[in-house]
Amino acid sequence: MKILLVACNAKYIHSNLAVYDLQAYASDYADHIVLKEYTINQQKDDIMRDIYLEHPDVVCVSCYIWNLSFVKELMADLIKILPGADFWAGGPEVSYDAEKFLTENSEFKGVMVGEGEETFKELAGYYVEKNPQNLKDMTGICYRDGDQIIHNGWRQIMDLSSIPFIYKDLSEFKNRIIYYESSRGCPFSCSYCLSSIDKKLRFRDTETVKKELQFFIDNKVPQVKFVDRTFNCKHDHAMAIWKYINEHDNGVTNFHFEISADLLREEELQEMSTMRPGLIQLEIGVQSTNPDTIKAIHRTMDFEKLKGIVDRIHSFGNIHQHLDLIAGLPYEDYDSFRHSFNDVYALKPQQLQLGFLKVLKGSHMMEMCREYGIVYKTQEPYEVLSTKWLDYDHVLKLKTVENMVEVYYNSGQFQNTLEYLENFFQDAFSIYERLGSFYMEKGYGDVSHTRMRRYEILLEFLEDVPEISMDQVKDQMVYDLYLRENLKSRPGFARDQKPFERQVWDFRKREKVAKNAHVEVFADGTVLLFNYADRDPLTNNAHVTDVTKDVFENLNRD
Repeated sequence: MKILLVACNAKYIHSNLAVYDLQAYASDYADHIVLKEYTINQQKDDIMRDIYLEHPDVVCVSCYIWNLSFVKELMADLIKILPGADFWAGGPEVSYDAEKFLTENSEFKGVMVGEGEETFKELAGYYVEKNPQNLKDMTGICYRDGDQIIHNGWRQIMDLSSIPFIYKDLSEFKNRIIYYESSRGCPFSCSYCLSSIDKKLRFRDTETVKKELQFFIDNKVPQVKFVDRTFNCKHDHAMAIWKYINEHDNGVTNFHFEISADLLREEELQEMSTMRPGLIQLEIGVQSTNPDTIKAIHRTMDFEKLKGIVDRIHSFGNIHQHLDLIAGLPYEDYDSFRHSFNDVYALKPQQLQLGFLKVLKGSHMMEMCREYGIVYKTQEPYEVLSTKWLDYDHVLKLKTVENMVEVYYNSGQFQNTLEYLENFFQDAFSIYERLGSFYMEKGYGDVSHTRMRRYEILLEFLEDVPEISMDQVKDQMVYDLYLRENLKSRPGFARDQKPFERQVWDFRKREKVAKNAHVEVFADGTVLLFNYADRDPLTNNAHVTDVTKDVFENLNRD
């Protein structure tokens, strides 16, 4: 008897924590369980061949909004070449409409609904031991029995500490993100989120968590990404973990947490202020700053308090902050979203993610679609198309804004240029709104551009912006370019450096400047040294030193 656990991830760097948990929890049947991970970017024929050659008796596949169509197409063909196998699905994308899923996908024997560790263990026992326990007596499943579809109800939640630690051999996770879970459930009721359904919040034993984190620290894992929905919802739990990783920092490992910033206490902030730059990074869901929207989505957030805490963390200079917004929420029209965007943009996070509402099965938002006039895509990820407040024309405009934010802001490659441009536009949102429209008008939107080409397009766009100094823009661009790397070839818009070659050469020789460092003379006569051997751990930007006096103390700056 061979049971195949299958994950189809969005990218190679991702791993599927769920299937590893199922495998570990069902260790009594380890000799019969094989785990396979693929990506949705692979050819289905290659995956089919690989699964077929395993000759499984049972195939259990993990389903999410990013892979459901891929999985359904794959399994519809697999059953043709594995007619004797039983196919089971699990995961959030099939748990909340299991009967409908089985009705529409006849190749599947059943669905494991909700939390799957104990259910999978029993299911494995059913197949391996030819367990006399009938499927009718097994909770946590919905299954096909002849022409009938039977739902046995959801299983009671389990003790999170009873799940074995899955990372015994890190070789199979090389160059991939390590996901870790120290809690399940969420105390909040955000209407767009499935985590709000499970109110039974529970935590993995803190001492166990410390031991497991030490394993990552000892092995110098580059990044550990906590999947806890609101990591800091229990102060003692969060504080113990943050204090532990700070005290045991190996100088390499980064820990990623999703938090609610307005819940942070002074003790936690004090601990954060002492951390190595890059030790932790924080993802903070703001979603909207419209009070009516926040109330409608049942979200608990004090934006003024959040703003103060984000500013405080920013002042530490050691923590990457990633702030999220969601377009398409109730009571948020185009102008309201502009306001939310500007509010969050003013906080200067390292990343600003502009996402779009996804109407998830089982969420309260799905129940409210008619009242809110929400129209969304039929196929996953069920993304919003329009609402009572936001028509599709405006959704399309926000899509171009999202793209421009991703390219120009989140890349971190235009930071100083963008800060300069803020002086010449109505607000920050207008920069990306107008730039996005320019891309579409010029036909640049559907083309993949090099980094240098992005600069050139931005210059072209700015030619029609009143009062702007193109010379100053070009200097800001050169500054941003050399912050990241010592360019092999200078951009065409950069200032000619030949008049200063002798002075720069003498300075480099006298100060023994490293070959890979760069010295740039700007239009106002300022001379900057870019040291690539000394980079900011948060931005990866080169350390910059003003060496004007050392190079050109008596320079005629005309």
